[in-house]
Amino acid sequence: MKKISCNTLVIGGGPAGIMSAIKASEKNSDVILVEKNNRLGVKLLITGKGRCNITNAENNVKKLVEKYGKNGKFLYSCLNNFCTQDVVNMLEKYGLNTKIEQGNRIFPDSDKSADVLNLFVKLLKKQKVEIMVNSGVRKIVTEHRTDNTEQKTPSTKIIKKVILDDGTEIEAKKYILTTGGKSYPATGSTGEAFLWLRTLGHNITKLSPALVPIKCKESFIEELEGLSLRNVEIAAYQDNKKRLSQFGEAVFTNNGMSGPIIQDMSSNVGELLENGEVKLKIDFKPALDFPTLDKRLQKDFQEFSNKMFRNSLDKLLPKSLIPIIIKLSKIDPDKKVNLITKEERNKLLHLLKEFELIVTALEKFSKAIITKGGVDLKEVDPKTMQSKIVDNLYFAGEILDLDGPTGGYNLQICWSTGYAAGTSS
Repeated sequence: MKKISCNTLVIGGGPAGIMSAIKASEKNSDVILVEKNNRLGVKLLITGKGRCNITNAENNVKKLVEKYGKNGKFLYSCLNNFCTQDVVNMLEKYGLNTKIEQGNRIFPDSDKSADVLNLFVKLLKKQKVEIMVNSGVRKIVTEHRTDNTEQKTPSTKIIKKVILDDGTEIEAKKYILTTGGKSYPATGSTGEAFLWLRTLGHNITKLSPALVPIKCKESFIEELEGLSLRNVEIAAYQDNKKRLSQFGEAVFTNNGMSGPIIQDMSSNVGELLENGEVKLKIDFKPALDFPTLDKRLQKDFQEFSNKMFRNSLDKLLPKSLIPIIIKLSKIDPDKKVNLITKEERNKLLHLLKEFELIVTALEKFSKAIITKGGVDLKEVDPKTMQSKIVDNLYFAGEILDLDGPTGGYNLQICWSTGYAAGTSS
């Protein structure tokens, strides 16, 4: 049986683990990074559709914190110490140039996530971090240590050692857990660490898929698969009340919807579903109110007055959407445009401004970008990421009960919490 000792053991070779190991090695030598996959950064490689949305250009900590919702305040300290511009500066210092795109998203100039990963791997090697791949964790062994002073301090739970799948035992002074959540389990994020943590005494908040596609009831959705929508507004309704809305881009899937605004809405939609039916209403023309859009329709109908209805919407809608709109309007597709009644036009207006879909469910973890829920933040020191339950245990990344919208915000959680965990002693 092989036995190894080190100062810091980082478990999980994703972005949070990589950052933790780099920063820990700058402070102390003798750092080991273990990863159960055959390479580091498997999930990092697929972020941003393979381009790696590194972070967001928003560098105001207060505004950033707001992006993370009710748990965002936990991030104040680590964002103040290592914010979005710090990530960019770090990458550019070592030769990787970046660019800002729509929505303040920051990508590498090369549009290749592999370039980001390769740079970090070089830094790990430069810092002489020992990288052990194909090294899954089988067991975490703890013990209670008592401080025998006059004050008789209560015993403290610590991790004594970690046993890998091949039987190797690693003892460390400090353990940083960065194994991610449950999203994209094919990349290694299976959520097994949550089972370990429960046995160690940590509370794990409810886990659910986040930044995930939404399934809808309507059978015609399949006909719209692949249709991308730009500059639309989508609102979620429950009990005839608008609960939330987003403006931007979306796309139809074979059984529902996805894309940035749908993914950003998904967690809240999932919470609403627990209380009853949820409907999505798509406004294809949010820049035009009902009267203005009606004038636009009348103008188009005058231009195409002798055409059949099915040939009159090309300037207004994507081709693949037109047959669905016509069918739902119940207007005869062969009817001459100049014969369409005000009542029929009004029905068409509502379809363009309030295209309704009934939500049935969220997709599962296998299609989720991130995990909502995780290690209860009440049990973690926000300055150091140290566990308040296990004295020599630290956390970073998606394993924590933190999540943000699309646009580089979730990778920033990894960078900032990884920096804090790695630099704390």
